[in-house]
Amino acid sequence: MKLGLIGLPGAGKTTLFEALTKSQLDASQRREVRIGTVRVPDERVDRLAAMYQPRKTIYAQVEYLLPAPAEHVKESGREQSIWTQVRDCDALLHVVRNFSGYGGEPATPKAAFQALDQELIISDLMVAEKRLERLELDQRRGKKPDPEEVALVRQCAEHLNHEIPLRRFPQLTAAKQLRGYAFLSAKPCLVLFNNSDEDADLPAASDWVSQETCLPIRGKLEQELGQMNPDEAGEFMAEFDIRDLAMDRVIHGSYALLGLISFFTVGEDEVRAWTIARQTAAVDAAEVIHSDIKKGFIRAEVLAYDDLMAAGSYAEARKQGTVRLEGKTYEVKDGDIINFRFNV
Repeated sequence: MKLGLIGLPGAGKTTLFEALTKSQLDASQRREVRIGTVRVPDERVDRLAAMYQPRKTIYAQVEYLLPAPAEHVKESGREQSIWTQVRDCDALLHVVRNFSGYGGEPATPKAAFQALDQELIISDLMVAEKRLERLELDQRRGKKPDPEEVALVRQCAEHLNHEIPLRRFPQLTAAKQLRGYAFLSAKPCLVLFNNSDEDADLPAASDWVSQETCLPIRGKLEQELGQMNPDEAGEFMAEFDIRDLAMDRVIHGSYALLGLISFFTVGEDEVRAWTIARQTAAVDAAEVIHSDIKKGFIRAEVLAYDDLMAAGSYAEARKQGTVRLEGKTYEVKDGDIINFRFNV
């Protein structure tokens, strides 16, 4: 999973990037695209590793991308816009300033959010209009365009002309004819309100907040937490009533936003978490591990994580009848422990 941080200047994107990745950036790094990879905390993986004592334990991972500042992109003479950097991200983390600025400048979260959202919409509209122009030119030259693609792009352009982000129309943007467009306003978006140290709440309820998936984060506090040792961090969290780290809450929020779950493979060699979308069939989950497993799929031996913990061992779970064989169309559930049987 790859998540791109966006936001207006001064929103605190770098602060949150450092908080989420527990890193510190020097001055030179702040002028380039920054990528940080963190493991997804999962106590189920911890317990499975304790049970199997494998040679390797591999957690799911999240990759955070912080684009190079817009002014540096301009200075370097690159042809790409700031948005090109996040087009291949699975979702966007929209950082919104919700603390007083320099000189006591009040926060205007609604205006800040809408200003950047408009930039996404305009960028997508340019893509849609340019594509429609190309399709019309091809038609005049005698090349017949795909009528379904033309209709879909026109629908997108119509919504964008009405200043509606395409994430409001997931069925439309999921069409296979639009997969290569990478519309920015179609990407799932998690709004992170970057609050002051004393503020742990969302902004006052309003219509626009209810339309988005939002999380309040005290960015500066979380950044400081990321630089502390565990004992210091524990005391700090207790003092400021921080129950969960921003890193954990953003990961869980992102998984929910994207409809992702984890299944596990276990053994003496390796305990590993794999990330897939909800409602993924067993045969497609097998491909996440290796294409050969999908090609030669026979059966999936499945045991729910909770059933394994209740039984105490895989052998005991088998005796209790909770280990079962499933076919290609079985819908993998969060926490399933799977051993794929295949032959190639």
